Amino acid sequence: MSRNAQAYRIRPAPFQSKFAGAALLALAAAGLACGAEPEPSTVRPPQRARVVIVEDARATGTFVPKPEVVRSLVERGLRQWTGRPTTTAAWLSFVSTNDFIGLKVYSAPGATGGSRPEVAAAVASTLIAAGVPAGQIIVWDKHAADLRLAGFTALRERLGVRVESALDAGWDEKAAYDRSLIGSLVFGDLEFGRKGDNVGRKSHLSRLITKTVTKHISIAPLLNHNQMGVCGHLQSLALGAADNTIRFENHPAHLFEAVAELYAMPELGDRVVLNITDALLCQHEGEQRPLLHYSVALNQLRFSSDPVALDILSLEELQRQRRKAGFAAAKVSLAMFRNASLLELGISEPANIRIEWAK
Repeated sequence: MSRNAQAYRIRPAPFQSKFAGAALLALAAAGLACGAEPEPSTVRPPQRARVVIVEDARATGTFVPKPEVVRSLVERGLRQWTGRPTTTAAWLSFVSTNDFIGLKVYSAPGATGGSRPEVAAAVASTLIAAGVPAGQIIVWDKHAADLRLAGFTALRERLGVRVESALDAGWDEKAAYDRSLIGSLVFGDLEFGRKGDNVGRKSHLSRLITKTVTKHISIAPLLNHNQMGVCGHLQSLALGAADNTIRFENHPAHLFEAVAELYAMPELGDRVVLNITDALLCQHEGEQRPLLHYSVALNQLRFSSDPVALDILSLEELQRQRRKAGFAAAKVSLAMFRNASLLELGISEPANIRIEWAK
């Protein structure tokens, strides 16, 4: 992953003319003709992403997750991903009992279409079993109402974990993404009500992110998005952690760059230790509306450290399920995923994604 905290901007590759290329080739040939030793090749093989998929046909019944089977999927996936013999050892290979661990869920579509509380509960309960105090596990999203309506607040009473919203924690004036696009600020944005030429240029990160969470685990559904293609890990974390993001919604080019650049901020991307795609159900139409007649039970969870690779696989799955249902393939721009690859956030070429099925 990228992670130059001082440079998370997408820049075009430097231009090199065909004449400059020809001159370089001529110089190289001259050097070889004079007996010079050829320089060793600096061409690196393409990087590859690894994705672990775990599946159990019993994980849902009539589109309702079965908690005990979902927990088994989480444990199998973790052991396969890390190669560790136990779930506790697997967790402790990338978190410590001193960490404050944020479980980023996507709750706006509700418990059926979004990240499912059963998956978050399985992740949280296995972390607790590994020795992480329940009070150091924070299930979060941007809005408290979405978390409540999707059923996540019940985890507070059941497991003792924290369930908090980025908005309620407040926005950090010192941690912001600056972009010249100015939109209409809404109530809750840090600069709402302020006046001035530069008001509205910044999207501020939540203090929950900058002051509390030390490690992120992203849990994103396999759900279509009409602009970005998928309600995946990139957009869930990036847009869920910041204010003043409505300004990007009607400007796709800005949106596709902003999501990647927000994710690349050190408080976000640098702290992600695991991404889990909740593929218990796949909904290929409807976006934030739960529409079971456009859904299919895959009964899978997908694990990777690479959010881009998981989102690309989700796009492919959504297109596959559309075709099976008799729909035309959706027209999806890959610009956001390519931008993310430019920032070294992950792999966007399907040929360079290695899928490993858990035993």
